[in-house]
Amino acid sequence: MKNYTGLQHKKVLVLGLAKSGVAAAELLHDLGAFVTVNDAKPFDENSEAQSLLQKGITVICGRHPEDLLDEGFELIVKNPGIPYHNFIIQDAINRNIPVWTEIELAYLVSEAPMIGITGSNGKTTTTTLIYEMLQKAGEKPLVAGNIGTVACGVAREATSDHFIVTELSSFQLMGVETFKPKIAVLTNLYEAHLDYHGSFEAYADAKFAVTAQQDSSDYFIYNADQPTVAAYAEKTKAQTVPFTVNGRTDEGISADQQYIYWHGQAILERAAIKLPGQHNLENILAAVATCLLLGSEVEPLNEVLHHFGGVKHRTQFVKEWQGIRFYNDSKATNSLATKSALEAFAAPTILLAGGLERNHSLEELTSSLTNVRMAILFGETKRRFAEFFEAHHIPTQLVENVEQAVPLAIKQATAGDVVLLSPACASWDQYESFEIRGDAFINAINEL
Repeated sequence: MKNYTGLQHKKVLVLGLAKSGVAAAELLHDLGAFVTVNDAKPFDENSEAQSLLQKGITVICGRHPEDLLDEGFELIVKNPGIPYHNFIIQDAINRNIPVWTEIELAYLVSEAPMIGITGSNGKTTTTTLIYEMLQKAGEKPLVAGNIGTVACGVAREATSDHFIVTELSSFQLMGVETFKPKIAVLTNLYEAHLDYHGSFEAYADAKFAVTAQQDSSDYFIYNADQPTVAAYAEKTKAQTVPFTVNGRTDEGISADQQYIYWHGQAILERAAIKLPGQHNLENILAAVATCLLLGSEVEPLNEVLHHFGGVKHRTQFVKEWQGIRFYNDSKATNSLATKSALEAFAAPTILLAGGLERNHSLEELTSSLTNVRMAILFGETKRRFAEFFEAHHIPTQLVENVEQAVPLAIKQATAGDVVLLSPACASWDQYESFEIRGDAFINAINEL
């Protein structure tokens, strides 16, 4: 960890605990700041706050006092999930108090170069691929951010021999000022989290913060197939590395039906790639480009692609049984993600979908229904979803939950079929998280 002294003796408020808040508070304390944490959970029920108090950190729990900022704080480090319309954050903005997320702290203390991966979809798969490829290539990668340990916790342990591969949300990137990754990746941009950001433009601006502080010594890898992303790429000061899945190009990294090309030269055969889907090919291109820029040889990257079957809950291959292949795409919480999953398969597909009702349209799926021969639907959306699929002449069955959907799918499937859980909805009507929903799918398959 760098001997960073810029926060010494400064009064800092950590707003919201959970893992990121605890790690930020502990790091700030060790850097010599005067730290106060404020969390809504009552102190008696708040083991994190109790632990911080024992370390000499001031804690205010169970409420958010309206006059909290009268204490003269010089900086706020907030939990990424706290929206900017929160009255304390608004008060801080009005008082010109900087508002960070712990990603900024991680950058300030890290001895290791940081790789920042963001985008609407594909972040976790891309991050995981980069980590596994660098590891196979003999490097020392560490994973941080949304996919691993809290970034500032990783950064304090990392040395200059490591690379910190960091998955970044728009929420996290809104709270950075000097964050400057050696390599930044923007996988794609679609409308998401508009309830948090207010507009697509504000959301996209937050994503672009991943490269905002980069300079000509850094690299920005971006999706050249999306005009919106390409337009943002024109604003960066970093060296740009475009990727495209629409045929060979001489610039950046590209792919056609046969090969992946690096600056126009074929380096990898598509046939060797295990991970299905055009959307995953985009993730693969971004990951391969990252590793090549860091000096990796092609062979270890090819070896990873030959064996990598996907990240859990993200078009994850579960197993094949009696010629039926099962895939867990529980992370697909919107119709665009489900569209990508459906387009990954040419085989007849039984789709398991449904969940929390947010009244979003399914029309994006229309062009991707060619191979869907049945939809088994559950959750709050099941009847509305049934109307959509039946309007497109796809038979439907309604069940209560994923556990009931699996045996019905197995009963209907024949050898050569794909059974795909890709709900196009959040899970919170029935399951605490998409991970729990995906595990229920896997467990139901294994039991049968």
